[in-house]
Amino acid sequence: MDQHHIVTIGLLLFTASLVAILCRRLRLPYSVGLVAAGIALAISPWKPELVLSRDLIFGIFLPPLVFEAAMQLRWSAFRRDLPLVLLYAFPGVAIAAAFVAAGTHYLLGWSWIGAALFGTLIAATDPVAVIAAFKELRVQPRLSLLVESESLLNDGTAAVGFAILVAIAGGASSSPTEITVMLLWTVLGGILAGALVTGALLLITGRTDDHLVEITLSTIAAYGSFLLAERFEVSGVLASLTAGLMFGNLGPLGIVSDRGRAHLEDFWTYIAFLANSIVFLLIGINEAGLPLRLFLGAAAIAVILMLIGRAFAIYPLSLLMRRTQLRVETGYQHVLFWGGLRGALALALALALPAQIAERRDITVVAFAVVAFSIFVQGLTMPWLIRRLSLMRPQGEEGAH
Repeated sequence: MDQHHIVTIGLLLFTASLVAILCRRLRLPYSVGLVAAGIALAISPWKPELVLSRDLIFGIFLPPLVFEAAMQLRWSAFRRDLPLVLLYAFPGVAIAAAFVAAGTHYLLGWSWIGAALFGTLIAATDPVAVIAAFKELRVQPRLSLLVESESLLNDGTAAVGFAILVAIAGGASSSPTEITVMLLWTVLGGILAGALVTGALLLITGRTDDHLVEITLSTIAAYGSFLLAERFEVSGVLASLTAGLMFGNLGPLGIVSDRGRAHLEDFWTYIAFLANSIVFLLIGINEAGLPLRLFLGAAAIAVILMLIGRAFAIYPLSLLMRRTQLRVETGYQHVLFWGGLRGALALALALALPAQIAERRDITVVAFAVVAFSIFVQGLTMPWLIRRLSLMRPQGEEGAH
């Protein structure tokens, strides 16, 4: 990395710090401020020369973001709602992706494979802006758990579905048997990669009480599990998710020292802040350089399809659970629907589209437009919706998962 890039990153971090201070004072979602700041930087005389790419998101930013979010989930609470979360994350993503794919095929004239790839990548939600608002507004614990865990799992589902579709576009067999084998290999292989890497590292972690070593081993778990999974062409997202769950839930059982646990949480909170800051600034910088005005019609159709697809993924599936202990109250359903923001993973997948997809450029630009709508419109209105539905927890009540 040359001196110019070091200075650029330093200025981006300084900008992120100023945005964080301003957003807290104005009570605005942090990610919204970052994207706006990125757009402002892009049209300023000093334009950062960092390009948002698939490799940058997957290789640098995604592993720690997934790991940190998973590490915060407590298995005892997560396990209770796991059937519901799986319902949203698997059938829900499939329903939303299929609706968007059909809509873009018939309304925009995209090929079936291009439409299917777009439907799958845009089904991946990003909870960052919403979770930030949740923390400021002291949202009820179960709602926060549902939004964050559902988003984590549907990220994995979308990434797996996208990988399968890319393989089919490259000439792989599309028979039901072959697709099922590919699906099982990608999902189970990702979970296994995360479990193997993290299990081995936790054995080492249990032999030290040096918090610096514990932090280092957790970093290896986040990136090592992701890279191992990608090496064997299985789900890196599910690998890092598994690693985060294991570190966050097995560590407190005595494997990680008491002192180390506090340092570990502080370290990963900072790393998540750092990664999110740069990602959302780069989203804004790249948004400004795209010819969005040439794709306004397609973007508007895609936004409408995305919202309707998300509604089909949340409301009917919630209705199935209305007579069970996992019943989701109507207010929670509204937040799950409107809080399904799109972000870094959707863009990473869009940037990873194979060159042979005829609509590649259209899909990439429209994906950026949908993410921009999601961040600015849905992100800015989420605090209002939460207050309107009275979903804050009582003052003094603990909100830990």
